[in-house]
Amino acid sequence: MIQWRAAKVVQDIDHICVLWREVPSNDDFYGYDAINLKMYLPYFSGIWLGVEWDDPQRGKHDGTYEGTQYFKCRHPRGGSFIRPNKANFGVDFLTAVKDRYGLNDQGVQHGTENTLVLGKKTVEFVGMDSVAEQQSQLNRLVDVSVHGCAVSHAGQKEEIGRTCPNIRHINLSKNLISSWETVTAIASQVQNLETLNLSENKMKFPSTSTSESSVFSKLRILALNQTQITWTEVLLCAPGWPALEELYLTSNNITVLERPDNVLQTLKLLDLSDNQLLDGNQLHLIAHLPRLEQLILRNTGISSIHFPDAEFGCKTKMFPSLKRLTINDNKISQWSSINELDKLSSLQSLQCHNNPFMDTEKNPETLRQLIIAKISQLEVLNKSEILPAERKGAELDYRKIFGNDWLAAGGNWNPEKNKPSEEFLAAHPRYPSLCLSKYKSTVKLAFPHFWHCSSAEYGAPEEGELKGRQPLTLKNQLLTLTIKCPEKPEQKPVEKKLPESMTIQRVKGLLYRLLKIPGSELKLSYESSKLEGKEVELDNDLKPLQFYSIENGDCVLVRW
Repeated sequence: MIQWRAAKVVQDIDHICVLWREVPSNDDFYGYDAINLKMYLPYFSGIWLGVEWDDPQRGKHDGTYEGTQYFKCRHPRGGSFIRPNKANFGVDFLTAVKDRYGLNDQGVQHGTENTLVLGKKTVEFVGMDSVAEQQSQLNRLVDVSVHGCAVSHAGQKEEIGRTCPNIRHINLSKNLISSWETVTAIASQVQNLETLNLSENKMKFPSTSTSESSVFSKLRILALNQTQITWTEVLLCAPGWPALEELYLTSNNITVLERPDNVLQTLKLLDLSDNQLLDGNQLHLIAHLPRLEQLILRNTGISSIHFPDAEFGCKTKMFPSLKRLTINDNKISQWSSINELDKLSSLQSLQCHNNPFMDTEKNPETLRQLIIAKISQLEVLNKSEILPAERKGAELDYRKIFGNDWLAAGGNWNPEKNKPSEEFLAAHPRYPSLCLSKYKSTVKLAFPHFWHCSSAEYGAPEEGELKGRQPLTLKNQLLTLTIKCPEKPEQKPVEKKLPESMTIQRVKGLLYRLLKIPGSELKLSYESSKLEGKEVELDNDLKPLQFYSIENGDCVLVRW
């Protein structure tokens, strides 16, 4: 059986296998951890290495030569044979650190001379000042990055701890580390290790559960991207990470999850991006991590999200602490999955770009408003803050857009007759809570599941709000508004027709001229004819009037 070991050829080799030529000498070994295997390639003399490339386009075969398979590759053309002098078998961790930070032993002869008398002999030490300075710099290292430095082993026992006692953060990504034992050998010498990046190392992980030890007792952040680790192996290693808060597992071909019992209970962030999960139900298996605040699921292939333990309008017990969710670049095609997100009790931030459901609405502004209206507690959408005025406008528009559907499904302005169908409630679970107002007691009886979730109370949409949309002619886009100055009673109200697409900034410019106001900062708000006594601030100069759901007959209030 051919054994494998990590190696590097121009920084691209995943694995290496030594192929031996049958020779009569006793010198059968090459490198370290010699492989006790004798083979030869017909018609070629000397030792050859079998390698598998990170980029399979550089390979020529699958490890087979002249009908004999010397090693196996994941890709049918990802392998090659090379000479040993083309390979780099790596260096120990401390050598890589010294080389990376220019602290190797070269040049110590350039320091000053020091003498020491031993009996009758005087011994001269050259470069002592340089050595002391080097040691001082190594002692001060806290953050260490040896990315791509061909680290393959720990080196001499306890040497790392003696030389670099203050290390807390290590970047070991894209090296030649081939096993978790090597990682443990390095980490065991770093007493206060908090951050560890092992990404892009093709490693062998433990096949049995690891016991809790002090090696990773202070580790808070761990990156294992592109290491070929499975979720099962994560759970086997997890007992050794008792304080872990952030775990990055992108691009590992993880397809199946398992419930983490008694492990990962301190986890606050989990990144599973670029792993093609079998389905959205896999998420249920990690839904009870008690402290998980951020879940990143970019490009995981999920097509739906569902929390079956909660009815429409109620909160799920799953992901109790989840505040930030990223589901970009997935296959979510139904708005029902967005409805489900309103069941998350702590969700504040959502990223959902590049999902098919977003293609159902061509206007990006309307799309954003629909998402805001459907998720009541959302504060940030696609990295953009949701201001109170924006939420108010989105929820008011939502009532109007789907008001006719509400009526057709059994909705009614008379609370006693208001019985929308289950189908409508499934499609618009927040609609009842948005319509709670003066008929609270009756609505509470009609919609008991929605009552405790209500955060906005606008009342049912009026009949005038539900008229069909007219053609987009200039006439139909003009709003007839009354302009009032409540703090200047001597200023008579003025009626103006303004385009609904006119920005607040341009409205202010018009009012400066119309009212002949001196150079002062205008503050605008409006009162809706449908919501008596409620005043909405027009606080974003870049937004159009239609953004705030202003309608014909509304009154714009001007203060300065």
